[in-house]
Amino acid sequence: MSAHEVPKALMVEGFRVRRGVGPGGMSKTATITAVMVLTADGLIATQVPASLLVTVPATLLVVVAAVARRHGMSALAYYWAKMSWRRAARVEATSYRRLLLPHPYALDLPGVGASSTLIKAHDPTTGKPLGVVHDRATGHMTITTLLAPGGSLMAPTGAVQSSLRTWSSVLEAMSTDEQVKGASVTIQITPGAGEALGDDVKARQDPAAPELAKRVVAELVRTTPHATASVAPWMSVTVDPNASVNPPTDLAEQVAEAIKVVDGLDLSGTGTDIERRATDIDLRRLVRSAYDPAVFNARDAEFEDLSWSECGPQAADDGWEEYAHDGGVSVSWVLREMPRRPIAYSVLLPLLAPGRFQRRITLAYRVLDPHEGEAVLEREISHAYNRAQATAEVKGRATWSQRADSRRAEQAAAQVAGGAQVVDWTLMITVTARSAADLPAARQELERAVKATRGIRMRPAFGAQAAVFAAGLPLGYNPLVKD
Repeated sequence: MSAHEVPKALMVEGFRVRRGVGPGGMSKTATITAVMVLTADGLIATQVPASLLVTVPATLLVVVAAVARRHGMSALAYYWAKMSWRRAARVEATSYRRLLLPHPYALDLPGVGASSTLIKAHDPTTGKPLGVVHDRATGHMTITTLLAPGGSLMAPTGAVQSSLRTWSSVLEAMSTDEQVKGASVTIQITPGAGEALGDDVKARQDPAAPELAKRVVAELVRTTPHATASVAPWMSVTVDPNASVNPPTDLAEQVAEAIKVVDGLDLSGTGTDIERRATDIDLRRLVRSAYDPAVFNARDAEFEDLSWSECGPQAADDGWEEYAHDGGVSVSWVLREMPRRPIAYSVLLPLLAPGRFQRRITLAYRVLDPHEGEAVLEREISHAYNRAQATAEVKGRATWSQRADSRRAEQAAAQVAGGAQVVDWTLMITVTARSAADLPAARQELERAVKATRGIRMRPAFGAQAAVFAAGLPLGYNPLVKD
Protein backbone atom coordinates (compact mmCIF):
# COMPACT_ATOMS: atom_id res chain seq x y z
CA MET A 1 0.00 0.00 0.00
CA SER A 2 1.47 3.39 -0.99
CA ALA A 3 1.58 6.42 1.27
CA HIS A 4 -1.44 7.93 -0.51
CA GLU A 5 -3.70 4.88 -0.35
CA VAL A 6 -6.40 4.59 2.29
CA PRO A 7 -7.71 1.21 3.49
CA LYS A 8 -11.21 0.40 2.31
CA ALA A 9 -12.32 0.17 5.94
CA LEU A 10 -11.57 3.90 6.34
CA MET A 11 -13.56 5.01 3.30
CA VAL A 12 -16.79 6.92 3.96
CA GLU A 13 -19.92 6.96 1.79
CA GLY A 14 -23.68 7.40 2.03
CA PHE A 15 -23.91 11.10 1.15
CA ARG A 16 -27.09 12.00 -0.70
CA VAL A 17 -28.94 15.21 -1.47
CA ARG A 18 -32.69 15.29 -0.88
CA ARG A 19 -34.56 15.46 -4.16
CA GLY A 20 -38.16 16.35 -4.90
CA VAL A 21 -40.60 14.19 -6.81
CA GLY A 22 -41.40 16.83 -9.43
CA PRO A 23 -39.72 17.47 -12.79
CA GLY A 24 -36.13 18.66 -12.48
CA GLY A 25 -36.09 17.86 -8.78
CA MET A 26 -38.91 20.26 -7.90
CA SER A 27 -40.44 19.66 -4.50
CA LYS A 28 -43.91 18.23 -4.08
CA THR A 29 -45.26 21.60 -2.94
CA ALA A 30 -43.71 23.43 -5.90
CA THR A 31 -45.08 20.85 -8.34
CA ILE A 32 -48.60 21.06 -6.91
CA THR A 33 -48.41 24.87 -6.97
CA ALA A 34 -47.35 24.86 -10.64
CA VAL A 35 -50.26 22.53 -11.54
CA MET A 36 -52.73 24.72 -9.64
CA VAL A 37 -51.48 27.88 -11.37
CA LEU A 38 -51.80 26.25 -14.79
CA THR A 39 -55.30 25.12 -13.88
CA ALA A 40 -56.18 28.66 -12.80
CA ASP A 41 -54.82 29.93 -16.13
CA GLY A 42 -57.19 27.56 -17.93
CA LEU A 43 -60.17 28.63 -15.86
CA ILE A 44 -59.45 32.31 -16.52
CA ALA A 45 -59.10 31.55 -20.22
CA THR A 46 -62.65 30.16 -20.34
CA GLN A 47 -63.83 33.73 -19.68
CA VAL A 48 -61.00 35.69 -21.32
CA PRO A 49 -59.25 33.50 -23.92
CA ALA A 50 -56.74 36.22 -24.75
CA SER A 51 -55.34 36.01 -21.24
CA LEU A 52 -53.50 32.81 -22.21
CA LEU A 53 -51.09 34.94 -24.24
CA VAL A 54 -49.85 36.41 -20.96
CA THR A 55 -50.52 33.87 -18.22
CA VAL A 56 -49.18 30.73 -19.90
CA PRO A 57 -45.77 32.18 -20.95
CA ALA A 58 -45.34 33.77 -17.50
CA THR A 59 -46.20 30.52 -15.72
CA LEU A 60 -43.94 28.45 -17.96
CA LEU A 61 -41.10 30.94 -17.40
CA VAL A 62 -41.39 30.51 -13.63
CA VAL A 63 -41.54 26.71 -13.95
CA VAL A 64 -38.47 26.65 -16.19
CA ALA A 65 -36.62 28.86 -13.68
CA ALA A 66 -37.58 26.46 -10.89
CA VAL A 67 -36.30 23.47 -12.89
CA ALA A 68 -33.09 25.08 -14.21
CA ARG A 69 -30.01 24.93 -11.99
CA ARG A 70 -27.64 27.74 -11.07
CA HIS A 71 -24.68 27.10 -8.75
CA GLY A 72 -26.29 23.88 -7.52
CA MET A 73 -29.63 25.49 -6.66
CA SER A 74 -32.72 26.27 -8.67
CA ALA A 75 -32.38 29.36 -10.85
CA LEU A 76 -35.61 30.66 -9.34
CA ALA A 77 -34.19 30.50 -5.82
CA TYR A 78 -30.92 32.09 -6.96
CA TYR A 79 -32.47 35.07 -8.73
CA TRP A 80 -35.10 35.53 -6.03
CA ALA A 81 -32.31 35.71 -3.43
CA LYS A 82 -30.42 38.21 -5.59
CA MET A 83 -33.45 40.45 -5.97
CA SER A 84 -34.10 40.27 -2.22
CA TRP A 85 -30.49 41.20 -1.47
CA ARG A 86 -30.56 44.14 -3.88
CA ARG A 87 -33.79 45.39 -2.34
CA ALA A 88 -32.23 45.16 1.13
CA ALA A 89 -29.08 46.91 -0.09
CA ARG A 90 -31.11 49.82 -1.49
CA VAL A 91 -32.61 50.53 1.93
CA GLU A 92 -29.18 49.97 3.57
CA ALA A 93 -30.43 46.91 5.47
CA THR A 94 -27.17 45.12 4.60
CA SER A 95 -25.06 47.69 6.47
CA TYR A 96 -24.47 47.72 10.22
CA ARG A 97 -23.13 50.56 12.34
CA ARG A 98 -22.96 50.18 16.10
CA LEU A 99 -24.52 53.25 17.69
CA LEU A 100 -25.28 54.18 21.27
CA LEU A 101 -29.08 54.34 21.40
CA PRO A 102 -31.36 54.66 24.44
CA HIS A 103 -33.20 51.45 23.68
CA PRO A 104 -32.96 47.97 25.21
CA TYR A 105 -30.56 45.67 23.35
CA ALA A 106 -29.57 48.52 20.98
CA LEU A 107 -25.94 47.42 21.20
CA ASP A 108 -26.57 43.73 20.49
CA LEU A 109 -24.67 41.76 17.87
CA PRO A 110 -25.86 42.22 14.29
CA GLY A 111 -27.84 39.80 12.15
CA VAL A 112 -28.50 36.27 13.39
CA GLY A 113 -26.66 37.00 16.65
CA ALA A 114 -28.98 39.83 17.67
CA SER A 115 -31.08 37.67 19.98
CA SER A 116 -28.09 36.08 21.75
CA THR A 117 -26.65 37.02 25.11
CA LEU A 118 -23.70 35.66 27.08
CA ILE A 119 -24.16 34.16 30.54
CA LYS A 120 -21.25 33.46 32.89
CA ALA A 121 -22.07 30.20 34.67
CA HIS A 122 -20.39 27.80 37.07
CA ASP A 123 -19.71 24.19 36.11
CA PRO A 124 -20.44 22.06 39.21
CA THR A 125 -18.52 19.11 37.76
CA THR A 126 -15.16 20.84 37.37
CA GLY A 127 -15.72 23.78 39.69
CA LYS A 128 -14.65 26.18 36.95
CA PRO A 129 -16.56 28.96 35.16
CA LEU A 130 -18.02 28.46 31.71
CA GLY A 131 -19.84 30.57 29.15
CA VAL A 132 -23.39 29.84 28.00
CA VAL A 133 -24.92 31.63 25.00
CA HIS A 134 -28.65 32.13 25.49
CA ASP A 135 -30.94 32.79 22.52
CA ARG A 136 -33.66 35.02 23.92
CA ALA A 137 -35.92 34.42 20.91
CA THR A 138 -36.05 30.61 21.02
CA GLY A 139 -34.90 29.85 24.55
CA HIS A 140 -32.12 27.62 23.23
CA MET A 141 -28.76 27.55 24.95
CA THR A 142 -25.39 26.76 23.39
CA ILE A 143 -22.39 25.41 25.29
CA THR A 144 -18.99 25.27 23.62
CA THR A 145 -16.24 22.76 24.38
CA LEU A 146 -12.65 23.62 23.47
CA LEU A 147 -10.82 20.73 21.81
CA ALA A 148 -7.12 20.02 21.57
CA PRO A 149 -5.72 20.19 18.02
CA GLY A 150 -4.68 16.75 16.93
CA GLY A 151 -5.46 14.07 14.40
CA SER A 152 -5.54 10.39 13.60
CA LEU A 153 -3.56 10.29 10.35
CA MET A 154 -0.74 8.37 12.05
CA ALA A 155 -3.06 6.16 14.11
CA PRO A 156 -3.54 2.45 13.28
CA THR A 157 -6.53 1.49 11.17
CA GLY A 158 -8.17 -0.30 14.09
CA ALA A 159 -7.94 2.80 16.29
CA VAL A 160 -9.55 4.99 13.63
CA GLN A 161 -12.34 2.46 13.11
CA SER A 162 -12.97 2.39 16.84
CA SER A 163 -13.16 6.19 16.93
CA LEU A 164 -15.69 6.21 14.08
CA ARG A 165 -17.85 3.64 15.86
CA THR A 166 -17.75 5.63 19.08
CA TRP A 167 -18.67 8.81 17.22
CA SER A 168 -21.63 6.95 15.74
CA SER A 169 -22.75 6.16 19.29
CA VAL A 170 -22.55 9.87 20.15
CA LEU A 171 -24.78 10.68 17.17
CA GLU A 172 -27.21 8.02 18.29
CA ALA A 173 -27.35 9.59 21.75
CA MET A 174 -28.11 12.95 20.14
CA SER A 175 -30.89 11.49 18.01
CA THR A 176 -32.75 10.10 21.00
CA ASP A 177 -32.38 13.19 23.20
CA GLU A 178 -35.17 15.66 22.45
CA GLN A 179 -33.27 18.46 24.18
CA VAL A 180 -30.28 18.32 21.81
CA LYS A 181 -31.28 20.40 18.79
CA GLY A 182 -28.04 20.46 16.87
CA ALA A 183 -24.28 20.77 17.03
CA SER A 184 -21.33 22.08 15.09
CA VAL A 185 -17.61 21.46 15.04
CA THR A 186 -15.34 24.33 14.01
CA ILE A 187 -11.61 24.45 13.36
CA GLN A 188 -10.04 27.89 13.06
CA ILE A 189 -6.54 28.31 11.66
CA THR A 190 -4.93 31.68 12.34
CA PRO A 191 -1.44 32.45 10.94
CA GLY A 192 1.07 33.47 13.58
CA ALA A 193 1.19 32.75 17.29
CA GLY A 194 1.39 36.37 18.49
CA GLU A 195 1.85 37.64 22.01
CA ALA A 196 0.23 34.61 23.63
CA LEU A 197 3.26 32.50 22.69
CA GLY A 198 5.59 34.98 24.36
CA ASP A 199 3.51 34.94 27.53
CA ASP A 200 3.55 31.14 27.63
CA VAL A 201 7.32 30.92 27.12
CA LYS A 202 7.95 33.62 29.72
CA ALA A 203 5.90 31.72 32.30
CA ARG A 204 7.85 28.51 31.64
CA GLN A 205 11.32 30.03 31.44
CA ASP A 206 13.78 29.15 34.20
CA PRO A 207 15.46 32.30 35.61
CA ALA A 208 18.61 30.25 36.27
CA ALA A 209 18.89 29.10 32.65
CA PRO A 210 22.15 29.86 30.75
CA GLU A 211 22.22 33.23 29.03
CA LEU A 212 22.79 31.60 25.62
CA ALA A 213 19.66 29.47 26.04
CA LYS A 214 17.65 32.58 26.96
CA ARG A 215 18.84 34.40 23.83
CA VAL A 216 18.00 31.42 21.60
CA VAL A 217 14.50 31.10 23.07
CA ALA A 218 13.93 34.86 22.75
CA GLU A 219 14.93 34.71 19.09
CA LEU A 220 12.57 31.80 18.47
CA VAL A 221 9.70 33.67 20.11
CA ARG A 222 10.45 36.70 17.95
CA THR A 223 10.50 34.78 14.66
CA THR A 224 7.99 31.99 15.29
CA PRO A 225 4.79 34.05 14.81
CA HIS A 226 5.80 34.59 11.20
CA ALA A 227 6.20 30.88 10.50
CA THR A 228 3.44 29.09 12.41
CA ALA A 229 -0.32 28.96 12.71
CA SER A 230 -2.56 28.80 15.74
CA VAL A 231 -5.21 26.04 15.53
CA ALA A 232 -8.33 26.48 17.65
CA PRO A 233 -10.95 23.70 17.39
CA TRP A 234 -14.21 23.73 19.32
CA MET A 235 -17.58 22.01 19.41
CA SER A 236 -20.84 23.84 20.11
CA VAL A 237 -23.98 21.99 21.18
CA THR A 238 -27.37 23.71 21.05
CA VAL A 239 -29.83 22.57 23.72
CA ASP A 240 -33.46 23.36 24.44
CA PRO A 241 -33.64 23.14 28.25
CA ASN A 242 -37.44 23.51 28.16
CA ALA A 243 -37.94 20.33 26.10
CA SER A 244 -37.99 18.17 29.21
CA VAL A 245 -40.73 16.51 31.23
CA ASN A 246 -40.33 19.11 33.98
CA PRO A 247 -39.31 22.39 32.30
CA PRO A 248 -37.07 24.69 34.36
CA THR A 249 -38.85 27.57 36.03
CA ASP A 250 -36.16 30.25 35.83
CA LEU A 251 -33.00 31.15 33.93
CA ALA A 252 -30.63 29.59 36.48
CA GLU A 253 -32.39 26.24 36.23
CA GLN A 254 -32.35 26.45 32.44
CA VAL A 255 -28.59 26.95 32.46
CA ALA A 256 -28.14 24.04 34.87
CA GLU A 257 -30.32 21.81 32.66
CA ALA A 258 -28.32 22.75 29.55
CA ILE A 259 -25.01 21.95 31.30
CA LYS A 260 -26.39 18.59 32.44
CA VAL A 261 -27.48 17.66 28.90
CA VAL A 262 -24.10 18.56 27.38
CA ASP A 263 -22.24 16.68 30.13
CA GLY A 264 -24.25 13.61 29.14
CA LEU A 265 -22.57 13.55 25.71
CA ASP A 266 -19.46 11.43 26.23
CA LEU A 267 -16.81 12.19 23.60
CA SER A 268 -14.19 9.88 25.08
CA GLY A 269 -13.12 7.27 22.57
CA THR A 270 -14.02 9.40 19.54
CA GLY A 271 -10.42 10.35 18.90
CA THR A 272 -11.13 13.86 20.16
CA ASP A 273 -9.07 15.34 22.98
CA ILE A 274 -11.19 17.61 25.16
CA GLU A 275 -9.35 20.58 26.59
CA ARG A 276 -12.15 22.14 28.68
CA ARG A 277 -15.47 23.91 28.53
CA ALA A 278 -15.20 27.37 27.01
CA THR A 279 -15.40 30.19 29.53
CA ASP A 280 -17.07 33.52 28.91
CA ILE A 281 -13.61 34.98 28.17
CA ASP A 282 -12.93 32.24 25.61
CA LEU A 283 -16.20 32.99 23.83
CA ARG A 284 -15.47 36.72 23.76
CA ARG A 285 -12.04 35.98 22.29
CA LEU A 286 -13.37 33.69 19.57
CA VAL A 287 -16.14 36.07 18.51
CA ARG A 288 -14.14 39.29 18.70
CA SER A 289 -11.08 37.84 16.94
CA ALA A 290 -13.29 36.62 14.09
CA TYR A 291 -14.29 40.20 13.33
CA ASP A 292 -10.78 41.49 14.06
CA PRO A 293 -8.15 38.72 13.58
CA ALA A 294 -5.39 40.97 14.90
CA VAL A 295 -6.58 40.46 18.51
CA PHE A 296 -6.81 36.65 18.41
CA ASN A 297 -3.59 36.15 20.38
CA ALA A 298 -4.14 39.05 22.78
CA ARG A 299 -4.02 38.48 26.53
CA ASP A 300 -7.09 37.35 28.44
CA ALA A 301 -7.15 40.61 30.37
CA GLU A 302 -8.11 42.46 27.19
CA PHE A 303 -11.35 40.43 26.90
CA GLU A 304 -12.47 40.35 30.53
CA ASP A 305 -14.22 43.70 30.49
CA LEU A 306 -15.77 43.41 27.02
CA SER A 307 -19.54 43.27 26.94
CA TRP A 308 -21.14 40.74 24.59
CA SER A 309 -22.17 43.50 22.19
CA GLU A 310 -18.59 44.84 22.06
CA CYS A 311 -17.42 41.47 20.75
CA GLY A 312 -19.21 42.18 17.49
CA PRO A 313 -18.15 44.59 14.76
CA GLN A 314 -18.16 48.36 15.01
CA ALA A 315 -19.26 48.41 11.38
CA ALA A 316 -20.06 45.73 8.82
CA ASP A 317 -21.36 45.52 5.25
CA ASP A 318 -22.98 42.31 4.01
CA GLY A 319 -22.20 41.99 0.31
CA TRP A 320 -23.44 39.49 -2.25
CA GLU A 321 -20.19 37.49 -2.17
CA GLU A 322 -18.16 39.08 0.65
CA TYR A 323 -18.57 40.44 4.17
CA ALA A 324 -16.61 43.53 5.22
CA HIS A 325 -16.12 44.03 8.97
CA ASP A 326 -13.76 45.71 11.44
CA GLY A 327 -10.51 43.87 10.84
CA GLY A 328 -10.85 42.88 7.20
CA VAL A 329 -13.02 41.30 4.55
CA SER A 330 -14.31 37.72 4.67
CA VAL A 331 -15.53 35.30 2.03
CA SER A 332 -17.76 32.39 3.04
CA TRP A 333 -18.57 29.29 1.01
CA VAL A 334 -21.13 26.57 1.66
CA LEU A 335 -21.41 22.95 0.62
CA ARG A 336 -22.91 22.35 -2.81
CA GLU A 337 -22.51 18.60 -3.22
CA MET A 338 -20.47 15.75 -1.78
CA PRO A 339 -18.86 13.11 -4.01
CA ARG A 340 -21.12 10.19 -4.91
CA ARG A 341 -18.21 7.78 -4.56
CA PRO A 342 -16.60 6.55 -1.32
CA ILE A 343 -14.10 9.07 0.03
CA ALA A 344 -11.29 8.87 2.56
CA TYR A 345 -12.00 9.88 6.15
CA SER A 346 -9.21 12.46 5.78
CA VAL A 347 -10.84 14.20 2.81
CA LEU A 348 -11.04 17.55 4.64
CA LEU A 349 -7.30 17.68 5.32
CA PRO A 350 -6.52 20.16 2.46
CA LEU A 351 -9.03 22.59 3.97
CA LEU A 352 -7.27 22.38 7.33
CA ALA A 353 -3.80 23.14 5.98
CA PRO A 354 -2.51 26.56 7.19
CA GLY A 355 -2.31 29.37 4.66
CA ARG A 356 -1.72 33.09 4.51
CA PHE A 357 -5.16 33.98 5.80
CA GLN A 358 -7.32 33.08 8.76
CA ARG A 359 -9.63 30.21 7.82
CA ARG A 360 -12.58 28.75 9.69
CA ILE A 361 -14.08 25.38 8.73
CA THR A 362 -17.43 24.49 10.30
CA LEU A 363 -19.32 21.22 10.10
CA ALA A 364 -22.90 21.82 11.29
CA TYR A 365 -25.35 18.98 11.69
CA ARG A 366 -28.70 17.96 13.12
CA VAL A 367 -29.27 14.30 13.94
CA LEU A 368 -32.79 13.18 13.05
CA ASP A 369 -34.61 11.02 15.54
CA PRO A 370 -35.11 7.39 14.37
CA HIS A 371 -38.75 7.84 13.34
CA GLU A 372 -38.10 11.04 11.40
CA GLY A 373 -35.05 9.49 9.72
CA GLU A 374 -37.02 6.46 8.55
CA ALA A 375 -39.84 8.69 7.24
CA VAL A 376 -37.34 10.82 5.31
CA LEU A 377 -35.72 7.79 3.68
CA GLU A 378 -39.05 6.19 2.79
CA ARG A 379 -40.09 9.45 1.16
CA GLU A 380 -36.80 9.66 -0.74
CA ILE A 381 -37.18 6.08 -2.01
CA SER A 382 -40.71 6.86 -3.21
CA HIS A 383 -39.55 10.04 -4.94
CA ALA A 384 -36.69 8.22 -6.67
CA TYR A 385 -39.03 5.44 -7.83
CA ASN A 386 -41.65 7.90 -9.10
CA ARG A 387 -39.08 9.93 -11.03
CA ALA A 388 -37.69 6.79 -12.67
CA GLN A 389 -41.20 5.57 -13.52
CA ALA A 390 -42.21 8.92 -15.04
CA THR A 391 -39.07 8.97 -17.19
CA ALA A 392 -39.68 5.37 -18.29
CA GLU A 393 -43.21 6.25 -19.43
CA VAL A 394 -41.87 9.09 -21.59
CA LYS A 395 -38.56 7.67 -22.88
CA GLY A 396 -39.18 3.95 -22.57
CA ARG A 397 -36.69 3.43 -19.73
CA ALA A 398 -35.33 5.24 -16.70
CA THR A 399 -31.94 6.90 -16.96
CA TRP A 400 -28.89 5.23 -15.44
CA SER A 401 -28.43 8.12 -13.00
CA GLN A 402 -32.01 7.66 -11.76
CA ARG A 403 -31.44 3.95 -11.24
CA ALA A 404 -28.21 4.64 -9.34
CA ASP A 405 -29.99 7.25 -7.21
CA SER A 406 -32.70 4.73 -6.33
CA ARG A 407 -30.06 2.21 -5.27
CA ARG A 408 -28.34 4.80 -3.06
CA ALA A 409 -31.64 5.64 -1.38
CA GLU A 410 -32.35 1.96 -0.75
CA GLN A 411 -28.81 1.45 0.55
CA ALA A 412 -29.26 4.33 3.01
CA ALA A 413 -32.53 2.78 4.22
CA ALA A 414 -30.77 -0.55 4.74
CA GLN A 415 -28.02 1.15 6.77
CA VAL A 416 -30.61 2.89 8.96
CA ALA A 417 -32.35 -0.44 9.52
CA GLY A 418 -28.98 -1.75 10.72
CA GLY A 419 -28.61 1.02 13.31
CA ALA A 420 -27.10 3.94 11.36
CA GLN A 421 -28.32 7.50 11.91
CA VAL A 422 -29.77 9.97 9.42
CA VAL A 423 -28.04 13.34 9.71
CA ASP A 424 -28.81 16.67 8.09
CA TRP A 425 -25.46 18.40 7.78
CA THR A 426 -23.59 21.04 5.87
CA LEU A 427 -20.04 22.35 5.51
CA MET A 428 -19.13 26.04 5.70
CA ILE A 429 -15.77 27.73 5.15
CA THR A 430 -14.84 31.33 5.90
CA VAL A 431 -11.58 32.98 4.88
CA THR A 432 -10.68 36.43 6.22
CA ALA A 433 -8.27 38.86 4.56
CA ARG A 434 -6.91 41.86 6.43
CA SER A 435 -7.70 44.27 3.56
CA ALA A 436 -9.77 44.43 0.39
CA ALA A 437 -6.54 44.34 -1.63
CA ASP A 438 -5.79 40.85 -0.27
CA LEU A 439 -9.30 39.55 -1.00
CA PRO A 440 -8.49 38.07 -4.47
CA ALA A 441 -5.55 36.16 -2.97
CA ALA A 442 -7.71 34.87 -0.11
CA ARG A 443 -10.41 33.74 -2.54
CA GLN A 444 -7.81 31.99 -4.70
CA GLU A 445 -6.36 30.22 -1.64
CA LEU A 446 -9.83 28.99 -0.72
CA GLU A 447 -10.54 27.76 -4.27
CA ARG A 448 -7.28 25.80 -4.35
CA ALA A 449 -8.00 24.20 -0.98
CA VAL A 450 -11.46 23.10 -2.11
CA LYS A 451 -10.09 21.68 -5.37
CA ALA A 452 -7.44 19.76 -3.42
CA THR A 453 -10.20 17.73 -1.73
CA ARG A 454 -10.83 16.15 -5.16
CA GLY A 455 -14.57 15.85 -5.16
CA ILE A 456 -16.20 18.18 -2.65
CA ARG A 457 -18.09 20.91 -4.48
CA MET A 458 -18.74 24.23 -2.78
CA ARG A 459 -20.09 27.62 -3.79
CA PRO A 460 -20.15 31.15 -2.36
CA ALA A 461 -22.90 31.86 0.16
CA PHE A 462 -24.71 34.26 -2.15
CA GLY A 463 -26.49 36.98 -0.19
CA ALA A 464 -25.91 35.17 3.10
CA GLN A 465 -22.30 36.04 3.86
CA ALA A 466 -23.02 37.53 7.30
CA ALA A 467 -25.18 34.58 8.36
CA VAL A 468 -22.62 31.96 7.30
CA PHE A 469 -19.86 33.99 8.93
CA ALA A 470 -21.80 33.93 12.21
CA ALA A 471 -22.66 30.23 11.85
CA GLY A 472 -18.98 29.39 12.31
CA LEU A 473 -18.82 31.23 15.64
CA PRO A 474 -20.08 30.13 19.07
CA LEU A 475 -23.04 32.52 18.87
CA GLY A 476 -25.73 29.88 19.30
CA TYR A 477 -26.76 30.04 15.63
CA ASN A 478 -27.02 26.79 13.68
CA PRO A 479 -28.71 27.03 10.25
CA LEU A 480 -30.04 23.46 10.54
CA VAL A 481 -31.72 23.89 13.92
CA LYS A 482 -35.45 24.44 13.69
CA ASP A 483 -37.13 26.85 16.09
